[in-house]
Amino acid sequence: MKTAGIYGFYPVVDDVRWLRRWLPLGVRTIQLRIKEQPLSEVQRQIREALVIAADYEDCQLVINDYWQEAITLGARWLHLGQEDLASADRVVIRAAGIKLGISTHSPAELAKALAAQPDYLALGPIYETTLKQMPWSPQGLDRIGEWKVGCHLPLVAIGGITLERAAAVRAAGADVIAVVSDVLRAPNPDQRVCAWLDWFREATASPKNA
Repeated sequence: MKTAGIYGFYPVVDDVRWLRRWLPLGVRTIQLRIKEQPLSEVQRQIREALVIAADYEDCQLVINDYWQEAITLGARWLHLGQEDLASADRVVIRAAGIKLGISTHSPAELAKALAAQPDYLALGPIYETTLKQMPWSPQGLDRIGEWKVGCHLPLVAIGGITLERAAAVRAAGADVIAVVSDVLRAPNPDQRVCAWLDWFREATASPKNA
């Protein structure tokens, strides 16, 4: 996974329309996480997202959860939560050559994720989040450093992270920052995305201390 510069900004979106808006602005790492939609709609959106991303060199489009559809439609990146990891056919996923990211929330989940030999790990929630009900308390910044020592893979921090908190999260050791509410619920989402991209561009010279 590329993590330098703007690749470190990782918005997670619920509809393909955000790709149409944000890839032209400079986003190059993005996750399509579709929930509560008919499978036909999921397939349509994944297919469209892949067509859009193909126009942007080195775009890291990550498909959430739908591993069979991701493989069938030709996606290069897949993200699985722990429940989906347990039910997914890892042999088929690896045979397809698709790159894999896995969510983690505890040391036990970290061990399970590492056993699957992922290409990156996600840790969350770093801060309290209102996006969805979470059975885990906020991880805090110290846990980021602990994960980096134990995993030696690109580490994505997620959960309650705003632009104002980005510097602390990167300084704690996160390679990539996944952002949901801070952009999707912003008064002007496009403007907020541009602010994030500008921050990552400026942080490139000193990626952990900007």
